[in-house]
Amino acid sequence: MVQTLLRERPALRVPRGEQTRDRIMDVAEASVLAKGFAATSIDEILFEAGITKSGFFYHFRDKNDLALALIERFRDRDLGVFEEMFDRAAQLVDDPLHAYLAGLKLLAETMADIQAERPGCLVATFIYQDQQFDGRVRTLLTGMTETWRDQFLTRIEAIAAIYPPKVDVDLRDLADMLLAVVDGGIVIAKAVRQPRLLAGQILAYRVFVRAVFLGT
Repeated sequence: MVQTLLRERPALRVPRGEQTRDRIMDVAEASVLAKGFAATSIDEILFEAGITKSGFFYHFRDKNDLALALIERFRDRDLGVFEEMFDRAAQLVDDPLHAYLAGLKLLAETMADIQAERPGCLVATFIYQDQQFDGRVRTLLTGMTETWRDQFLTRIEAIAAIYPPKVDVDLRDLADMLLAVVDGGIVIAKAVRQPRLLAGQILAYRVFVRAVFLGT
């Protein structure tokens, strides 16, 4: 979903077959974000993508295979980009706390743009409808969540080594809190139709992190 950063990268020439596959996935992702996976039909995807049924089944065995491909694309595209944002901040600031705070600010700005363009969270949508899929999709979703947690926890542990927390807080809970803020912020923003609300939630978490390690 991090289209903003991805647009900064040079465009590559994509083979026609991959263009068709990507088009199918783009249409499916937009529909899933708008109304959920269960309510997204293959016929609707065919119509919106402008392809035949045989064209769809050339790329995907069934709807479950499409779900797996969507999550794999999200993982490959977004996990690295989120890490890239915090790495970029770390290159500008040597101090791990201030680098993390800078990364959170960049994350808030990026997510504000994303939610304004296409509100919702693909991972959350799939998790709430995991009865629609086989175990491969669920395993992939669990692995992605654990990877995010580990990325944040590693940075928070580096901060704590220099800045002992001023309050009694479990560092893993602090890492999980960012995941909860992002996913919860997306849900609230969509419910009240205020896409930029998520950015404010991330910045509030940023204030909390600063207080944990520096005090009030």
